[in-house]
Amino acid sequence: MKNILLLTLVCGLGLHTAAQDTTMLSAQKKELTGFLADADAKLATCQQQYYDAQKAKGHYDTIGLGEWRYQMKLLKSARKAQEINFIRQHPDYMVSLDALKDVIGPLPDNIKSYNALYNGLKKNIRQSEAGINTKKMIDKYMTVRVGAIAPAFTAPDTSGQNISLKDYRGKYVLIDFWASWCGPCREENPAVVKAYQQYKDKNFDILSVSLDQPGKRAEWIKAIQKDGLSWQHVSELKYWDSNVAKLYAIRSIPQNFLVDPKGKIIAKDLRGEALATKLEEILK
Repeated sequence: MKNILLLTLVCGLGLHTAAQDTTMLSAQKKELTGFLADADAKLATCQQQYYDAQKAKGHYDTIGLGEWRYQMKLLKSARKAQEINFIRQHPDYMVSLDALKDVIGPLPDNIKSYNALYNGLKKNIRQSEAGINTKKMIDKYMTVRVGAIAPAFTAPDTSGQNISLKDYRGKYVLIDFWASWCGPCREENPAVVKAYQQYKDKNFDILSVSLDQPGKRAEWIKAIQKDGLSWQHVSELKYWDSNVAKLYAIRSIPQNFLVDPKGKIIAKDLRGEALATKLEEILK
């Protein structure tokens, strides 16, 4: 009888603790939402104003697109800074892990600082299941951070022949992740072509890795030809299941990594003129 009573008390305590945890997490989420409410409202307003302007024209055009993207970038940066402040102010909150994952995003700009932010969380938060999973994600990004040696890989080219990253040792090489189905990638290609034409004879090369889908080899090759991408291309044609993409923690494309002659990543996510500017800086 005593054992039954004890078991009932323990189970009841467990249920009570679980209920408390749920209530506490809900309250924390509400607090985070309130903390970011102003920043989220500004983002929503900026986006709606652009959509309204496009709708008023009766047809889609790119007038104002660059300015809108710039304004959105500023607003997102401000929101991220607020979210980081929230995490620092609440190292004992479980919801700070959600905030941290949001801050890191698919294209982390400074994973070392986010790793330090994670290490600033209370021990019980870091040792939770969510905390351990977050650390695994951070560690993966740390392997492809600026300053790390680019992970080696081999993948088939358009003719089925295996191409290895190690074949590019001694050169500056841009590992460029893209796909024929990716609109932003195709939009970015002219800038990549321009940089290649300008620096291909100055110890610079490109190795493109496509995340095209199974059975879409023809579309992949057609996009290469149409966009004038006259350098080496590889793809496992596995979409997001690409082993190379997983190795480089790719969760969004376009994405690129600039690797020096010794195999070290010296820059990443170079967009537009930023690629040419960086190449001019290191190859002048």
